[in-house]
Amino acid sequence: MCRWIAYRGDPIFLEDLILKPNNSLIEQSLECLEGKARTNGDGFGIGWYGLKTEPGVFREVLPAWNDPNLRALAEQINSHLFFAHVRASTGTETARLNCHPFSYGRWLFMHNGQISNYETCRRKLETLVNDDLYGHRRGSTDSELMFLLMVQNGLENDPHGSIRKTIEQVTEATERECGEATLKMTICLSDGNQLYACRHATKGAPPTLYWQLLGSDLLIASEPMGDDLEAWIPVDPDAIVTVGNDFTIDPLFQVANPEAETDTETERRQHDRRTSRAFGDTGGFRERRSFGERRADW
Repeated sequence: MCRWIAYRGDPIFLEDLILKPNNSLIEQSLECLEGKARTNGDGFGIGWYGLKTEPGVFREVLPAWNDPNLRALAEQINSHLFFAHVRASTGTETARLNCHPFSYGRWLFMHNGQISNYETCRRKLETLVNDDLYGHRRGSTDSELMFLLMVQNGLENDPHGSIRKTIEQVTEATERECGEATLKMTICLSDGNQLYACRHATKGAPPTLYWQLLGSDLLIASEPMGDDLEAWIPVDPDAIVTVGNDFTIDPLFQVANPEAETDTETERRQHDRRTSRAFGDTGGFRERRSFGERRADW
C-alpha cells in the first residue's frame, strides 16, 4: 500500500517533513517500517495551501527518492497545511493521474488502502458517481472514486457524514456485486482550514495511522518519523481526527464494527503510554482537546 503525511500548523518548509527527519517520507518510499509493501515507488505527490483558496498540487510517476524536482519544490514551498504521499499501487496503472493527492475545488484528498475485488466491481462502483461529477474523474484508482463519492455525499457541509455514507455505499455495492466486501483504508481530507483523517477496515486491522501534537502544530502520518518515535499516538480504528480551531477525535460509527480488529495488546499498551505522556491518563475517544504547549523533537 502507500505512505503519507499531513501537516497543519505554523508555516514550515515541506522539506522539514519530506526530506529531513529520521524515517522521513523519502526514506519510507525506499523502505517503510510498517507498511504492507516495503517499497513505495509507484509515484508520489504533494498538495499545499498558500495564498489562494484552492491548493497547489504536484504529482509524478518517478520514485520519490529519485526525483530532483520533488527535492527542489520541498526546499522552497512554505505552507501552513500540506499533504505528501508516496504510492505503492494495489493494481491500477502507475500513472501521474493515479498519484495522490487528488483535488476538487478547495478540497485535497489522499488515501492508503484498497477495496477488495476492485477490478471486478469497478464498473458497478463507478456508476454510483453522478454524471456531473464523473467528468472530474481523471485516473482509474479506487481512491479517486471514493473521493468523488465523498464530494457527492455532502463533503462540503458534512465531512464526517460524507465519509460514513461513502464507506457504507462502497461496502454495500461491493457485497452486492462480488459477494464479499473488504475495505481497508486511512484517508485524509482538507478544505484549506479544517483537516480530517480517518482509519477504518470492514474486516481485520486497518492500515496504520498516527498523530502527534507539536504545540499547536499537528502531524498525522502512516508511520512515525523523527527522533522520538514513541511520541506518536496511534489513531484508533474507526475514529475520525478533526483539526481546526479545536482538535477532536470522534467515533466514525455510533455502533462499533464487530468484524474490525482492534489494535494488538502491545499496540494498546504503547497507545496508553503515549496518551498518558501527552494528555494524562484517559480512556476511550478523546472528545475534544484544546491545543497544548507540548513539543517534541522530530
